[in-house]
Amino acid sequence: MTAMHINIQNKTYPKATAPTIADFKLSLKANEFVCLVGASGCGKTTLLNIIANLDKKFQGEIVIGTQQHPKIGYIFQNPRLLPWRTVRENIDLVMEQDHSPAVINALLDTMQLTEVQHSYPEQLSLGMSRRVSIIRAFAIDPDLLIMDEPFVSLDPPTARQIRSHLYNLWQQRPHTVLFVTHDLREAIALADRLIFLSAGPMRVVSEIPVPISRNERDDETAIELFRQQLLQNYPEIKGLL
Repeated sequence: MTAMHINIQNKTYPKATAPTIADFKLSLKANEFVCLVGASGCGKTTLLNIIANLDKKFQGEIVIGTQQHPKIGYIFQNPRLLPWRTVRENIDLVMEQDHSPAVINALLDTMQLTEVQHSYPEQLSLGMSRRVSIIRAFAIDPDLLIMDEPFVSLDPPTARQIRSHLYNLWQQRPHTVLFVTHDLREAIALADRLIFLSAGPMRVVSEIPVPISRNERDDETAIELFRQQLLQNYPEIKGLL
């Protein structure tokens, strides 16, 4: 079942001499985890903003499921937590009024944030704040979850830890995910399929499935071996990272 189909014929910013995105087509299956990999500035965030209906100035069509107004969870690079609300209040804010507290309890437990649920954002580390933003996106039970380099600027051990938490949460609550990164190792650790993008205008260069089993995703050796194979077998992607 197709969860989303993207068809962007043209996205050009005012005064630009060339389109940022043109003739771009991509489909995602239900509950598929897809990573978009491309260099900074190639148009990845522009694409996500179009999908999230934050940018309507483009020619084309975005179809998400069968609902007229699909729910989209958007995890930005900046956690964007309200500083005057606690962790739990930030999560509670996005949920339906009649939701069960047990839902938030389970999410906090999975992301190991139960002990800080009554803390304010200024009391959290950046890694904790990122985990809260992930919970907030999953909490609305979205039809599509989009993530814009949510682990950027984190040190490698913290990023690996949060990736593990994210994967555990995704296993418990499967959703269709479109994840943007320029980190190939990160993409391999998470994705069912890798989409490599070029700039000028942005287009799909390669679509590559990730054959590594989910049990091997924490094995840095397996990830590095597949990364080396990719760079050897697909030389066109070297300049996109």
